[in-house]
Amino acid sequence: MALDRGDDHGRGRADRDLALGPEPGAGRGGRTARRSGGRGVRGLWRWALPLAAVPVLALLYWGLGQDQRRLPSALEGREAPAFRLANLYNPSDSVSLSDFEGKVVVLNYWASWCIPCIAEHPVLVRLRETYDPEEVALIGVLFQDRPENGMRFIEELGGEWPLVTDPGSLTAIEYGVYGVPETYFIGADGVVALRHDLAVTWELVERNVDSLIVVRDAAGPAGS
Repeated sequence: MALDRGDDHGRGRADRDLALGPEPGAGRGGRTARRSGGRGVRGLWRWALPLAAVPVLALLYWGLGQDQRRLPSALEGREAPAFRLANLYNPSDSVSLSDFEGKVVVLNYWASWCIPCIAEHPVLVRLRETYDPEEVALIGVLFQDRPENGMRFIEELGGEWPLVTDPGSLTAIEYGVYGVPETYFIGADGVVALRHDLAVTWELVERNVDSLIVVRDAAGPAGS
């Protein structure tokens, strides 16, 4: 099923060389993701400069025209690659794509150093707050970043959904990720419906998640 990509070419993205692999770092035990109460002046100031740069990058992006690196994904219309990755906050625990069988899945690759990821983060928070987690799953995969930086990002900006690490970027390579943010919309049947390699907007998320819910409901129990 081909989903609507929307008109998001004004959103930038950050690239990293996959060959670099993740920077060393260690997580700590705890919940999958946490909302931090400490979002005071100090916390907000940390993100003030990156956020201020977002409109400038967007204008530059519009000036350059459509991203010439944007390529159709070979995964669209195919079964999403399976994975089991360590929990960002508790590496002894793991998260598997199969844990969400029968649900619509939004798989988001992100990093703390990625300015467009900061810009799209409120959209992901809204997604989690809007849809029933029993019907729509959101999974965040930390890309080419230190676990402690990823945890700090979430503590400052908020968000409660499964967050995992991807040592050696092996899962990212399987999915064909070449930069962040990059988001995959996966149907309840496990098939990739859309790969979006720019920062998502609420309009794009709502339109495509709702479409996948309709398809799931039409298929009936057990995909019958």
